[in-house]
Parts: sequence; C-alpha cells; structure tokens
Amino acid sequence: MTTTTPITQKLFGTIAAGEVVNEYTLTNKRGSSVKIINLGGIITEWHMRDKNGALADVVLGFDTLEPYLDIGPYFGALIGRVGNRIANAQFTLDGETYSLTANNGSNNLHGGPIGFDKKVWSAITADDANGPILKLHLLSEDGDQGFPGNLDVTVTYQFTHDDEIIVDYFATTDKATPVNLTQHTYFNLAGKGDILNHQMQIFADHINAVNEVQIPVGAPMPVANTPFDFRNPRPIGELINTEHEQIKNGFGYDHNFLINQKTYKELTLAARVEEATSGRALEVFTEEPGVQFYSGNFLDGTLAGKGITYQKRTGFCLEPQHAPDSINQSQFPSIVLRPGEEYKTRTIFKLSVS
Repeated sequence: MTTTTPITQKLFGTIAAGEVVNEYTLTNKRGSSVKIINLGGIITEWHMRDKNGALADVVLGFDTLEPYLDIGPYFGALIGRVGNRIANAQFTLDGETYSLTANNGSNNLHGGPIGFDKKVWSAITADDANGPILKLHLLSEDGDQGFPGNLDVTVTYQFTHDDEIIVDYFATTDKATPVNLTQHTYFNLAGKGDILNHQMQIFADHINAVNEVQIPVGAPMPVANTPFDFRNPRPIGELINTEHEQIKNGFGYDHNFLINQKTYKELTLAARVEEATSGRALEVFTEEPGVQFYSGNFLDGTLAGKGITYQKRTGFCLEPQHAPDSINQSQFPSIVLRPGEEYKTRTIFKLSVS
C-alpha cells in the first residue's frame, strides 16, 4: 500500500463577495485521490487506477473556479434545497403557496439559480481508520431561493481505503420545508471519449414517466420491453436514440428510476456501471427511493476543462433522490422536513477495477 498524506488543502479561488474557496485533496492508502472544493461541495477530480495500473480522472469538471460560478451543468456538485424539478416553480405547504424562480423552462431545477451548488460551505477535515473525511456545513436562511425556514445542513464526505466516497447528509429546520438533497457528479470511467459503451445496470423495475417538460405524470412505468430496462447490464448507447416517447421527453435518459428497495430508506445497491477498456466499475448504494440516470444529453461542446471538450454524452450521472416534483405530488413519499425532525440519508459511490 502507498504511504500518503490523507488530506491536503490549497486555495482554489475567491468569489466576488470575497469568500475563499479551498480545494481539498483526499488520498487513500491505494494511492487513489479525490479533490473537492467547498464551493457547492463539488467533486472536481477523482483519480483511480485502471486494470493496467494507470491513473485517470474519472469525473467531469473544470481547472479553475470561474466556470463553476456560471449557470451550467452542475458538474460534481451538491444539490439543494430540492434536487430535480418542481413543476411551475411553486408549491403549497401548510396552506401557504411559495413561488420560486423558474430556471428550467417553467420549472424550478436543483434549488434555483443560486442553489447549494453555488454556496460557499464551511469545511472541517478529519481522518479515521476508514479514510480521510471532509465535513461541510451550510446555513440556508429562511427565504433562500424562495424556500421557507432556516435549514441547517451538514454533508460529510469520507474517501475510504476501499475507493469509496461515502456521502452522509444531515439537515434540520425551524419551519416546515421541502428537502431533497443529492450529488451531481458526472462520471466517465474511461477518463475520455463518450459513455455510450459503458455497461449500465440499474436495479429498478419502474421509472417515473415524464411529460415534455420532464415532470412526472401518471403511474410508475414498468421498464420491461422499453429502452429503460437496465435490469441486466447493457450499453448506455444501445437504445438511447430509439423512437420512444420517454426518450424524446428526456432527450435521452434523464429519468428517475424507482429502486427495488426491500424497505424504505434501506441502504440498497441502486446501479452498477462497467467500462471494459479500463476495467473500472462504479457501484452506487443509497438509502433514497430513486436514482436519476442522466446521460449527459445537454453537453454540447461549449464547455471544456482539464484538457477535454465536453461533447454530448461524455459523462453520465446517477443522482440518488426522491422523485421529481414530490412536493406537489402526494402519491410520492414526502420530502417535507419539519421542526424537531432530522433529515438523514447516505449514498456511497464505490469504484473498483478488474
């Protein structure tokens, strides 16, 4: 095993308000490393060996701070207060209607234009027998992006010696508010090229079918005999351009898969992805009831970082979450957090090589 310094820190940049953004490098005993900045809790790099021992960065991101401040693809970021879409950018809670900013057509997306991905979080570092730890904290004040209540949020990243990133989310509030936190890293297990030949497996029998503005409609749709059947591994690109209404509505894959959980909130293997050339595999475990599979449909070659131009489908996301628009759709499990309760959920991203 490699002897390493488990966590180092350096200046990444300063935002206009004068807040300092630091980059934290977490290194494990295998010599793998993860870089995270305290702007948005963004995972900017994840270096992992392939089957021949060569290191590559397997996540999409930028070299400098400025692109992360722009409205963009949410590379690597923590998402909140409410991940995914809220229809018509409004909701009613306890008899009061709250209006949000529409930043995705008529919808509110990923908490609004200045969501948790654009906030500078406070950071504390630590280390234990399992690996280095970065603990991030944010107070989202009452009225932030239109949401009610002071929401106190802590997110802990631990990079284990088994090449896992364990993400633990905690939140409390002083007024009822919707909360649906997630992580929006784009992966490319080859470290280059597109992701169409990655073998995707998602342990889900149903998805949330969506309308043309990507809001869930109707009952959960069975994946059997559709392009959404990833119950057995197959290439992401195999059916991504088929003439299917849901493929058209999502411009590819951009859908919430309802994980086959035995028990609600039980830590469950949601998805596994393999890339044959490198031998790398990604497993995603979560306590959330769903995972949004997004196939990088809106990357269009206008963004570049780390020596790569990000063309269409050069990365994929697996975002553990509750269903989109849950706050407006009572048939979904509630995302309302109330005073005296604690929001708590765990996700694990585990890389391996064979």
